Amino acid sequence: MPDKDHAQLPAQTIVVNALGTLDNPNLLLAPGGTDRSRLAYGNSAGAVDARSLADARAAGLTAVNVTLGHVAGSDDPFEATVRDIATWDSLIRQSPTALRKVYTADDILEAQAHGQVGVIYGFQNTEMLGSDLERIRLFAKLGVRIIQLTYNGRNRVADGSTVADDRGLSPFGVDVIARLQREGVLVDLSHSSTATCLEALDIATRPLAITHSGCRALADHPRNKSDAELRRLAENGGVIGIYSMPYLRTQGQPQAADLIAHIEHALEVCGEDHVGIGTDGCVSAIDDMPAYRHHLAAEIETRRQLGIGAPGETAEVVLFLPDLCGVGQFARLAELLAARGHGEARIAKILGGNFVRLFNETLTPRFPA
Repeated sequence: MPDKDHAQLPAQTIVVNALGTLDNPNLLLAPGGTDRSRLAYGNSAGAVDARSLADARAAGLTAVNVTLGHVAGSDDPFEATVRDIATWDSLIRQSPTALRKVYTADDILEAQAHGQVGVIYGFQNTEMLGSDLERIRLFAKLGVRIIQLTYNGRNRVADGSTVADDRGLSPFGVDVIARLQREGVLVDLSHSSTATCLEALDIATRPLAITHSGCRALADHPRNKSDAELRRLAENGGVIGIYSMPYLRTQGQPQAADLIAHIEHALEVCGEDHVGIGTDGCVSAIDDMPAYRHHLAAEIETRRQLGIGAPGETAEVVLFLPDLCGVGQFARLAELLAARGHGEARIAKILGGNFVRLFNETLTPRFPA
């Protein structure tokens, strides 16, 4: 789906994608393309190219939380994660004019000032910790800034969103949250079960994030968050990033109007200081939709085999919003919000300001580059 003509954001707009990719998806679709099957999700440094970097800047993207390391699969979680961090460090060193590794909110502002895209290192699981709390400090020293407690299933730390007998946090999980916050790493409650989410918010001493989710009041799906969770997140000072994923609806293909509806519901429940975006997708447009659908079907089957799929996943529903994708997606989102009567200051908060504020309050510059 080429994206040739698109709206543009004002030059000083800060856009923070709280969960996304820098991949060129077309590299993954080509014969012999980059293989991500072992991780099932996440970002592949090998799929970042000149086009995807140029598209990110043209889209006005200031910073993105990219998923590094183990999510699922047969590789050793710790070794795979350390290897992935090293690969991304190498990519950033090789692309100094295009990319900047983010340690604190100030790095996001520096990235904007220098025409770079800030890369925020994040995990979507805690299995790489094993049972060793000291690994949190190690990963913080390596520049990991956001750690999600669970993926969809159960791990040593907590229960994920698809676990039927929701037991919430484990005793180890309580210790993990305390250590993450002590090391200045932002705790991410995306993919968590309801009990995990509420218990984490109850014991947190700093604001938390839900980097990519939706509102269960509008689409009753386990990957979405209830009003009780959203309200508690806001009371904690946290921010939710609304995604552009199929779970914005329980049936059929979501469109831009669904995203707007979820953003507006979150605004109503949380207030304008606690809502952002976390698309869970890329910026570059898909060139070959038949190839994409074939790849999507294979990925959904891989997720099913790994036991990490979510209800309702189908190749009939693509993992982006067909009328809000490609290079123009952030500018178009701003236009749609403005058309609904949201003012410039509120739109700036949603596009990135709220997450910059959250990072400023939670990311401790303990371990400079």
